[in-house]
Amino acid sequence: MTTHSQSQPEAHFTGDGIPDPLLLASLLGGMDAALFAVDRDGRVTHWNQESERLLGWSAAEALGRRGLGGWAVRETDAADVHDRLLAVTGDSRTGGSPRQVQEFPFVTKDGSRLLVRAQTAAVRDADGRVAGAYCAFSDVHAQLDLERRIALSEALLAGSAWAVLLVDADLRTVALNEAATRALAVSPVEMLGEPLAEFLGSGLQELEGALEHTLSGEPPSEPVELWVTLHEDGSLEDEHGEARGGLPGGRRRCWLSGFLPLGSPLATEPSPLGVAWVFRDVTLERRQSREATRRRFRDGQLNRASRAAADCADPMDAAVVHLEFALAGFADHALLDLVPAARPGSRAGGATTTAATAQGPGCPPGRLDAPAPAGGPGAGAATEPGGRPADPDRPRASGPRARTGAAGGATGEQERGRLVRITEAPGPPGPGSAAAGVPVAYRRGHPALEALDRGVPVRATGGGARGGTARVAAGAPWAVAHRWPGEAMHALCVPLRSRGRVLGVVTFLRGSGRSGFDRADAAFAEDVALRVAAAVDLAACG
Repeated sequence: MTTHSQSQPEAHFTGDGIPDPLLLASLLGGMDAALFAVDRDGRVTHWNQESERLLGWSAAEALGRRGLGGWAVRETDAADVHDRLLAVTGDSRTGGSPRQVQEFPFVTKDGSRLLVRAQTAAVRDADGRVAGAYCAFSDVHAQLDLERRIALSEALLAGSAWAVLLVDADLRTVALNEAATRALAVSPVEMLGEPLAEFLGSGLQELEGALEHTLSGEPPSEPVELWVTLHEDGSLEDEHGEARGGLPGGRRRCWLSGFLPLGSPLATEPSPLGVAWVFRDVTLERRQSREATRRRFRDGQLNRASRAAADCADPMDAAVVHLEFALAGFADHALLDLVPAARPGSRAGGATTTAATAQGPGCPPGRLDAPAPAGGPGAGAATEPGGRPADPDRPRASGPRARTGAAGGATGEQERGRLVRITEAPGPPGPGSAAAGVPVAYRRGHPALEALDRGVPVRATGGGARGGTARVAAGAPWAVAHRWPGEAMHALCVPLRSRGRVLGVVTFLRGSGRSGFDRADAAFAEDVALRVAAAVDLAACG
């Protein structure tokens, strides 16, 4: 940098002998901001390299000029710029504005105009008197762009509806906004400086992979849907051990995510500062979308099964078709168990009777799971102790006081415990499952018997039935003890009802690699059971 001044101060040496003026000149020449200085008369005394780059005037052309009018400023603006530039040069002993920030309309060497934002301050001599002023300036548009970026970052970390989380190059959290704390169910203090593995379970590898790709300069080009599982969702257990509060939908979350690399604008080479992870919780929307897709698929399966069953000459073949179509994407196995009175051909040859004659007086209309004594289908009546008619919608006891048939002395529990395995889909029967055509000796409290007795679906998982209390033999696998295929882990037992009668039970089974049955699954299973029951009823009539 070339400097000009009327009086050259005495050189002082620092360190290894570098003169102070040379050190000052080096500092001014290496500044990122443009800077020039004027004395009290407006003569240019300093002009650094950034000023030359922005305005095009070299130091040799600028130094020593009196005023800026006619070359760096238009003549019409010269007086105003001069007055505002030297407004800080009042006597320091009398006070004055020591520093000001304002905008000046400069002109470049090629004649174009450049609006700059400048900071002006007074320059004092060795005696403390004001000797002039310096002006540090930059392109106002670049300054505004920087201010917008700062304001944007502050807005994202303050009140953005999207969650924003910043990580450094080591993938440790350095900042996050309020929306991110709600999504992660943590406080900012808990996350700062911690790796994401402390808060996320499944889905962490996919997230860290996206962050590492962004750090390497290859961020995902499109928003990414990440399914993750939180270690904690903010829920608390009450006195009964049940979770209360927390995020709606549980710990399994779906986040629509975008990743932005953060680099230093001051570095000469790319230097990653970290990654900004911007995401939004779309768990409810995605679950609703998946549920709607699942419903459409299942409705299509029911329609296709009905079309295929219409071409079956044997009603039992139609029942099997319904079960096989229902398995797709729903269950691994389907078992069809019927009460003896509902077996195919049991009422053939004109033996079909009404509900009242089939059960005898005193039974609720249409209960085919009642005892069928040797004297005929209508010889026995299901009653409560004391002779009252049995209520089909109320769970009944299964002990010594259980209801009994009027003839033959066979109890309803004994008869229902001898359900007959009709078929298994997909066949043939697997290990641990009962053979087709053989009565199945279900234990008391078996989920199938509970569904038959109550007339509602019963779900069971890994040995715990909702409403079932079947005891498992010591050392026997849970599924085998229930007379199901050995790999089964989740069961859904649905009663078969037709014309007001319960004909049997259809059981859907899933393995350990799948989740348990939910209410939507139970509703679909009931739709399938209605179609199977209609086919079974037709087959029983022969």
